[in-house]
Amino acid sequence: MHISRRKSRIVKIGSVSIGGRFPIAIQSMTKTKTSDIERTLRQISDLKSSGCEIARLAVRDDSDAAALKKIKQKSDMPLVADIHFSWKLAIKAIESGVDKI
Repeated sequence: MHISRRKSRIVKIGSVSIGGRFPIAIQSMTKTKTSDIERTLRQISDLKSSGCEIARLAVRDDSDAAALKKIKQKSDMPLVADIHFSWKLAIKAIESGVDKI
């Protein structure tokens, strides 16, 4: 079965390229409180073991934003900070080294 895809720009999220003619990347979102670093890292590891290529993390407050740097240092999976309604948290996430907002 051939599926026709529209032309799109290539975007890199860490080591994963999406868009263009790249295959669809599997991504999922953690269900832990992001500031719970150890539980979040375990869940990221479980996602990776299941075939996930990109992990999304909710960033709801300063404690979540502060945890991103440590999580990024300990995980080789590309991380997306899922932020709603706070440009300040977005800036903190970028400074922590996440791969995408």
